[in-house]
Amino acid sequence: MIDVTLKKGKEKAAMLRHPWIFSGAIDKIKGKPANGEVVTVRSSEKEFLAYAYYNDQSRVALRLLEWDEDVAIDKSWYEQKLKSAIASRAHVLNDDTNTCRLVFSEADFLPGLIVDKYADFLSLQVLSAGIEAVQEDIIAILRQELNPKGIFDKSDAGARKHENLEPVQGLLWGETPPEFIEVKENGILYHINIAEGQKSGFYCDQRDNRQILAAYTKDKSVLDCFCYSGGFTLNSLKNGAAHVTSVDSSALAMETLKHNLELNGFSADQQESIQSDVNKQLRVFKEEGKTFDVLVLDPPKYAPSRSALDRAARAYKDLNRLGMHLLKKGGILATFSCSGAVDLETFKQIIAWAALDAGREVQIIKQFSQPEDHPVRISFSEGEYLKGLLLRVL
Repeated sequence: MIDVTLKKGKEKAAMLRHPWIFSGAIDKIKGKPANGEVVTVRSSEKEFLAYAYYNDQSRVALRLLEWDEDVAIDKSWYEQKLKSAIASRAHVLNDDTNTCRLVFSEADFLPGLIVDKYADFLSLQVLSAGIEAVQEDIIAILRQELNPKGIFDKSDAGARKHENLEPVQGLLWGETPPEFIEVKENGILYHINIAEGQKSGFYCDQRDNRQILAAYTKDKSVLDCFCYSGGFTLNSLKNGAAHVTSVDSSALAMETLKHNLELNGFSADQQESIQSDVNKQLRVFKEEGKTFDVLVLDPPKYAPSRSALDRAARAYKDLNRLGMHLLKKGGILATFSCSGAVDLETFKQIIAWAALDAGREVQIIKQFSQPEDHPVRISFSEGEYLKGLLLRVL
């Protein structure tokens, strides 16, 4: 196995079990490893630190896998990691929920691998050269452990370009998923389109937060922005919301939401769907003098990296300022950020600026986070990407 030696003083992150080492920390490489190859990482004193995937095309040149020198990174190692990840989610799946995230990249010691379960189908995202090199082994293990009807590749994410990988999508094994897979989450039915849907097909990371928010919606008027397939919409209606207005710019989202409303038997007079840019639509509502009891703001990732943080902060502030104008006195705002570069304290500050500009007082009722099938390793805070606030706007 090829040795990669770090510069003096650069071994601290590896010793603290952080899974990333940037290219600038590397002193020398004995040999020429292929991108995705497993290498041995050593300190400047030649002491063993970890085994890692190597990639000279990525700023994260080393993705650390294993800190025990006596453990081999072979098929049995991958099998153990996958079995452990799947077993830890077993209790999440039940009669009311048959969809969840089974593997969450670094959190499950498999950097660059995401596996989502949608009923009898699996959706994979392969985001590192190291995982791509062992993809066939991973598929074989998943087949053995889960016996799915089909495994679909959704590795079309922009993150692949950082590893010098082309985006790919298509069937990896088994049956081609139907246009709409029917799944159940918290007793609510959803039609999921893996091939054309966003990310891996469905945002199961909001499962717990949808239920929390729904408790505030009984007999209330709700505005669900960036609604996608209707998670907050459907949970609100199930809990007795008087009316829900759902806004998204995607035609596919509107089509999927329509299917989901029909699946769950909600009548047309309980809900209105609007295909529009959310920021523009919020301004239209303000001009029309419309107000709501409950508002959900769950936008896409505004800050894909720290370099985009300032621009993202302005976007989050403007969005929340517009939203606060539409809430009745004492109304509830559920606002989220899925940008890993925006930590919770920064997000709170952004909301404070939005409240000041909107001329509203705001109370924090609860803090939202990602669910247990999206765990955060204590040594890898970057994995804590989803955060949100449940606010009362006065």
